[in-house]
Amino acid sequence: MRIFKRKIYSKMLEWKQKRDGSTALLIKGARRVGKSTIAKEFAKNEYESYIAIDFADAPAALWEAVENISDRDNFFMQLQFIYGVQLKERKSVIIFDEVQKCPQVRQAIKYLVKDHRYDFIETGSLLSIKKNTTDIVIPSEETRLTMYPMDYEEFEWALGSGTNISLMKQMFETRKSFGDAVTRDLLRKFRLYVLVGGMPQAVETYLNTNNLGEVDAKKREIIELYLDDFEKIDPTGKAARFFKSIPSQLSKNTSRFQTRTISGYSMDKDQTALLLKEMEDSLTVNISHHANDPNVGLALHADYDQYKMYVGDTGLFITLAFWDRNASDNTIYQKLLSDKLSADLGYVYENIVAQILTANGHKLYYYTWPTENGKHNYEIDFILTQGNKICPVEVKSSGYKTHASLDAFKLKFSDRILWNYLVYTKDLRRDGDIILIPAFLTICL
Repeated sequence: MRIFKRKIYSKMLEWKQKRDGSTALLIKGARRVGKSTIAKEFAKNEYESYIAIDFADAPAALWEAVENISDRDNFFMQLQFIYGVQLKERKSVIIFDEVQKCPQVRQAIKYLVKDHRYDFIETGSLLSIKKNTTDIVIPSEETRLTMYPMDYEEFEWALGSGTNISLMKQMFETRKSFGDAVTRDLLRKFRLYVLVGGMPQAVETYLNTNNLGEVDAKKREIIELYLDDFEKIDPTGKAARFFKSIPSQLSKNTSRFQTRTISGYSMDKDQTALLLKEMEDSLTVNISHHANDPNVGLALHADYDQYKMYVGDTGLFITLAFWDRNASDNTIYQKLLSDKLSADLGYVYENIVAQILTANGHKLYYYTWPTENGKHNYEIDFILTQGNKICPVEVKSSGYKTHASLDAFKLKFSDRILWNYLVYTKDLRRDGDIILIPAFLTICL
């Protein structure tokens, strides 16, 4: 199994150095994003010894030890016997992998941290963590980090070509063009990331096989796991249907996620809100809310009844979008890679932009308002804040020479805007006061 370089590692190191055992580290994230792997790699590199307890596959002796966790001397001694590892005071770490499966240990974190003999790292899905904490006291002695799928820079590191990223950022800052030939090459590399995605198993499959059909098969396995999880939180199947419908909803270019078209009937408002919150907590989806008043402090004016939903990983999104195609059929992937698919792929780029912005720490908001004749709506795909100003972002895969929504937004809110961005599939350039950026430069926003 390959060990990929991940950005979260530096944040984990910061936790170790600054907290010095005063808190446990909780790494939350969707399934298969690499939480367990990074925890073990960190433990191996930064400590003299470690014990990794996987509660999804723990021996009976471990569960017996947990029953007496209040006797910490005995608990730590039993762990060393069970796993054959000698723990060293302030030089060892204990990993509680899939900690949501053992609420008793989660609740005991407060006392384990207070003991201060060892460091503690927890991993788990936020969804499952919340589902299994109803009757326990959540420890405040936790530092929490969110782990996302591999971003584009991490993907480039995996492919051994990460030097391009720093150059891209320099070009973005100076607003200088790359040239058509270089842009085409960089966009092709970016499209590879769009297709493969950032799930470590998918990336590893690509590196091992160089076969996008094999990659697709691996992504289907992950999606099936997600669908199984959704069935557990919602036996009616609505959550699973919501997830599977994301590509079709985005392709219709509607101004909001349409639950009625999925369920066949109008869902209870509170029920829908709870279901969406659980899906969002699973970190498998990214949700963008309508900003009723696009200004600094977007959360103050968010409409939580009007939203759009995106798949948390671009590779999984592509597989969902072409779910009806045979996984071994490389044709669709080759056409996407060479940008020769006869379809408007604006929704594909919109999803990847949502993923990149989320990984960069942005909350997602969009804005719609009626055109002058009232027959259609203008729409700004994403609104970012920078200082005391906002930056509207429009995403296009074609027809970039017209940008009616951006133009209308500028007129409406000119005093609020710092930069206007149009994300598209050509070279970096300016069109008046609009900055047109190739899709790969979204990493700079």
